[in-house]
Parts: sequence; structure tokens; C-alpha cells
Amino acid sequence: MHNCEVFIKTGIAFEDYYDALTHIGKCMVEAGVVENSYPQALLDREAEYPTGIQLEKHAVAIPHCDSTHALTPAIYLIRPDAPVEFFQADDEGTVPASLIVALIVTHPSEQLVLLRQLFSQLQDPAFFEGLLTVPEDQLAALFKQHVFAATPLKATVVSA
Repeated sequence: MHNCEVFIKTGIAFEDYYDALTHIGKCMVEAGVVENSYPQALLDREAEYPTGIQLEKHAVAIPHCDSTHALTPAIYLIRPDAPVEFFQADDEGTVPASLIVALIVTHPSEQLVLLRQLFSQLQDPAFFEGLLTVPEDQLAALFKQHVFAATPLKATVVSA
């Protein structure tokens, strides 16, 4: 996933996961990194395969959909003002996601590599806590240092 853009958003509130996904879809279409089909595909995929994951101390949501809806690789990292309830990926019920990491990939094989690396890094409580507490202008650097350093991915940062 070369030339991957990283979009960052903090200081935002969502009513629920649907509101968060709608925001992601709209912003990524406006940024020109996805097809117009992406917002609905993101909602459809989340309905069928929820992406909320409970980790040791916090929960994260990693929404994504099929690569056919992507124009260029990107990640949209959102740190909402308050946790957003997402349905759990591997269980019944919901989890309060304090971090949302939307993945936009152009090749299915890249998605698997990125998901593995991201999930591995997010299980480090110190890294996750850092993502929740560092100033916004340091968020992308921290994310890239941990997630992209161990993979052949490169990223540029864009504030959403």
C-alpha cells in the first residue's frame, strides 16, 4: 500500500456508528480517494460484518469494505470526543469505540496485511493510549511510526 494518505480527525461527536460511517463515507468521497459507491458499501459491510473490537482497556472500530470502491489507498483515523458504540466483530452486543480507523485499500492482499499489522499494534496498551492522548498534530506520526514501520506501506498525512 504505497502512497497511502492518512486523514486525521479529532474533536468530533457522533450520534452512533451509522453517523460515524456516514461521515467517513462523505469525507472520503470529498477527498477523492473512493468511488461514489463507497459510503453505501461501507454501511452494508458494517451491517453484515461488524468491526468493533474490544481490546484490553479500550475498544476500536476498523470499518472497511471491498477494494473495488477505492481509488487510492488511505486511512481515516478518527478520535471522537466520546466513544461510539459499534457492534462487535466477534460477539453479540456492542463496544464503545474510542478510536475509529477506517481502511481504504486498492488491493485485497494489502487489506489483510494492513489489518494484521494494525491489530497487532493496537494490542499494545501503551500505543493505544498514546493514540488517545497525543496532541492532534502528533497523532499521524505516532500512528505511522507503529503501523507503517513494520510494513512496506508509506503514508502522507492530510487533516480532514
